[in-house]
Amino acid sequence: MTDPAELSVTIVDGYVDEPAHFGVPPYISTYPRFTAGALVDAGVAPANIAYHTIDELRDDRMKWGDVADADLFIYLGGMTVPGKYVGGTPAEPDEVRELAWTADGTTLMGGPVRFGVGDENAGGQEMERKDLDYDFVAKGDVEAAAHDLVASGLEGFGDRMRDNEELDRWAAKGAFVVEDHPNHPDYLIAELETSRGCAYRCSFCTEPLYGDPGFRSAESVVREVEALYERGVRHFRLGRQADILAFGGDGEAPNPDALRRLYAGIREVAPDLETLHLDNMNPVTIVDYPERSREAIRIIAEHNTAGDTAAFGLESADPVVREENNLLVTADECLEAVRVVNEEAGWRPGDDPSDAPTHGDDAADRLPKLLPGINLVHGLQGEREETFEHNKRFLQRVYDEGLMLRRINIRQVMAFAGTEMSDTGADIAADHKKLFKQYKREVREEIDRPMLRRVVPAGTVLPDVHLEYHQDGKTFGRQLGTYPLLVAIPGERELGTTLDVAVVDHGFRSVTGVPHPLDLNAASMDELAALPGVGQSTAGDIVVNRPYGSLHDLDIDADLSQFAAVESMGSAD
Repeated sequence: MTDPAELSVTIVDGYVDEPAHFGVPPYISTYPRFTAGALVDAGVAPANIAYHTIDELRDDRMKWGDVADADLFIYLGGMTVPGKYVGGTPAEPDEVRELAWTADGTTLMGGPVRFGVGDENAGGQEMERKDLDYDFVAKGDVEAAAHDLVASGLEGFGDRMRDNEELDRWAAKGAFVVEDHPNHPDYLIAELETSRGCAYRCSFCTEPLYGDPGFRSAESVVREVEALYERGVRHFRLGRQADILAFGGDGEAPNPDALRRLYAGIREVAPDLETLHLDNMNPVTIVDYPERSREAIRIIAEHNTAGDTAAFGLESADPVVREENNLLVTADECLEAVRVVNEEAGWRPGDDPSDAPTHGDDAADRLPKLLPGINLVHGLQGEREETFEHNKRFLQRVYDEGLMLRRINIRQVMAFAGTEMSDTGADIAADHKKLFKQYKREVREEIDRPMLRRVVPAGTVLPDVHLEYHQDGKTFGRQLGTYPLLVAIPGERELGTTLDVAVVDHGFRSVTGVPHPLDLNAASMDELAALPGVGQSTAGDIVVNRPYGSLHDLDIDADLSQFAAVESMGSAD
């Protein structure tokens, strides 16, 4: 019998992306934290647990030694929705196999990878269940498997799901692994689970495979936040649930009191948090319980941080697709839910947030508190050419009504065993690939850009933009949060730093910004030229006539008071 206290364990995070769970950096998912907590609960010493991301192993082959030498190697990963990522690159199947081949000890694989693996991490695929040459694959919860495998002396385990009593212990006990994440502490956002499973059964979604909703208590989540906060985490996302409005209830009806305990409790134990965002909100809840939903949304907007997004799973505005795939809301119902969130949470925090208009010339210069996002899935059963027109008409109605959407997510289905889409597979998505690409381009051009101008008008200030990479003479960065905007800044600035940015221009799904406030006596030509109404010629005039004592010294037509300041009397280079 192996003594748990003597075991060495290596956990490799290959990243996850699920309908209700982010885990690609800058996010850290619940899986490594809960698994580490389960190992400690089984008797493994925290000092004997090594945690690495797949990107770390790509960058430093020496760290593969931890994989080879561990008594127990655990791989965590799996993508059940496709995405494009900046902060990290999810592990591909060949890499996952190589990890198993490298490990000399017992190997365990778990996470959403158990639902299936494709040829690559992309949409429009059929996914197959494969063991990828691991000794054990957790068909239930990987944290429960890890706990029971250690308890059995590495002999085996019975596939099972953990219960909330175990999770109450494991979530807090495993918080220590965040300190080993390469993004810790400044550029790391912890995904928090409030519940999992779903009361509904949409044809393509893997979330119902976790069963009916099972809710943690507000107190349990708050204790986990406290443990993470004590380990230096300042950014949090309540993303691991199918519907935040249903928290603490029966899986369908909102419970505003439970949400108040959750949000107020988080604010109490993490007083200096910098991000508190959410992800999924079910529009059918707003339709079925309008007054309780409004109260719940007001509570969220009172406690969250600006720029938050509530993802709505409309999936399709086509009534035929809705019927054939058990989708929950009609286009009209989803439009009403969009109105409600705009009315209750679309305000911009300023000196007097309750009076701040949602947009317009007099709006506060920050992102709205909470806006809906729309998820659209293609390749579903019943999809036809008219489906694409139904979706475009819905989005145009939202825009024409003057409402705001923070994000429009358009993707093709990934077909997993256990879902109704497994029989259809990716055939429809493949047949409609050309039509899908054309439609997606039209949405980006006709809806996304004008919507972005409405949500993030020129002059909007984005605090603490983390600078991530250089491209084409620009520096690109994002804030931490749910679906953060990609921001392009003229020039190449030091990566890994943060910067307050004022928005000056808009792409389809990204913005251009300049440092805020921009010092006219030190700004580069490219920064000055990016300002609205300036351009290269006027930027040259500004540089030639430096230094300035105040903005009043400028002799140009453009009003730069939203963007610029005079912070230095030094002469131009």
